[in-house]
Amino acid sequence: MSITLSTLDRRILQLALPSVINNITIPLLGLCDLAIVGHIGSGIYLAAMSVATTFFNVTYWLFGFLRMGSSGLTAQAHGASDRKAIYASLLRALGVAFSVAPLILLLQYPLWKLALWLISPSAGVGAIANVYFRIVIWGAPPTLALMCLNGWFIGMQDTRTPMYVAIFQNVVNVIVSLSLAIGLGMKMQGVAFGTLVAQWTGLFASVYMLRRHVVRLGSIHISWMELLQRTELAHFFSLNRDIFLRTVCLVAVNFGFTAFGARQGDTVLAANTLLMTFFTLFSYVMDGFAFAGEALSGHALGANDRQGLHAVTRRLIQWGTGLSLTATLLYVLGGKLLVGLLSSDPTVVSVADHFLPWACMIPLAGTLAFVLDGICIGLTLTRPMLLASFVASLLFFVVAWVSFSLTLPARAWTNHLLWLAFILYLLIRGVVLYRTHKVMHYQFQK
Repeated sequence: MSITLSTLDRRILQLALPSVINNITIPLLGLCDLAIVGHIGSGIYLAAMSVATTFFNVTYWLFGFLRMGSSGLTAQAHGASDRKAIYASLLRALGVAFSVAPLILLLQYPLWKLALWLISPSAGVGAIANVYFRIVIWGAPPTLALMCLNGWFIGMQDTRTPMYVAIFQNVVNVIVSLSLAIGLGMKMQGVAFGTLVAQWTGLFASVYMLRRHVVRLGSIHISWMELLQRTELAHFFSLNRDIFLRTVCLVAVNFGFTAFGARQGDTVLAANTLLMTFFTLFSYVMDGFAFAGEALSGHALGANDRQGLHAVTRRLIQWGTGLSLTATLLYVLGGKLLVGLLSSDPTVVSVADHFLPWACMIPLAGTLAFVLDGICIGLTLTRPMLLASFVASLLFFVVAWVSFSLTLPARAWTNHLLWLAFILYLLIRGVVLYRTHKVMHYQFQK
């Protein structure tokens, strides 16, 4: 048994570590922007950055099924050695991506107005955020296409290619953003152009890397009638419907957290933005192991390896527990240092330090949700994911509403309760998924 686990550990790490590096470089695309913005002016630039990036997070998260759906379906096809299904999963996802992207560009003005109305930033923050938005919105086509390609690579048990592409993106982003924002004094415009250039160059790099898999797999003819087959499309959209609705819940929480923070003033909004970096960093580390779970569990389903599925699930939970304890310790010891690196505004840093203990709870509260999400995606069992997200999101908004219902003397606790709502949201997602993981295995056996 120890030999099996040792072998499994090596396989998990082979898939997870490139994904961890990849996923760390993805928020670095935003962290680089955040750090530059944090040093080009007052806290109002950070607040504006929060408003704009919240819009893009909301928009792209809604289409996260493009990555997750293609990952699970591709992993199962790979496990079954079905070449036609392998290619079809990518082509269907790309078809949806290139259909949606023009709609986002066409509807950018009303969508942005809706975002500003919901978040309700100050006039100064909204004006600066608009500068960033008008440029970065043209990165919608490559961003959606990259979701499909990254999911497909993960399903093919290739996590190195997304890592290489992400590293390349960040090098481009750092060079262009610093050159324009600092070198040429373009400030927010320079940061936005750096992000846009990185998004498009990342897509070109990913398509170039795709050729290696095509050569290895060999070409195969797939007609439009096969891609548009009613049964396959129904299965594709049925899975992605649950993922989409689950993502709506996640997006609503993220959007709500930002909106409730904005109603407490620009300083609190900026401080919360800095502290959410703790969640971003941890989530992308844990997503690396979740991606390993997607690839390995989907492959086990395709190959009808029941014992392998049980071993993957058990071991990934153990890995998640160890990583969450490590991350908590690092946040407790180095949290103030990270906050100081991200902003030079003493007022914002002071407020962020006050709420820092909440951010340190994120790893322990969220680890189960990340790991079991990966297993569910690999098995294309999307209903438990939807159920867990719905219940947790409902609890978040109940607690958040209570925080803003406090009388004036108790308003000092408003942001504390907002953070409590977020921590409970992470915890309940994991608990509900853990309670349903036996059902997942039962369905696999069927």
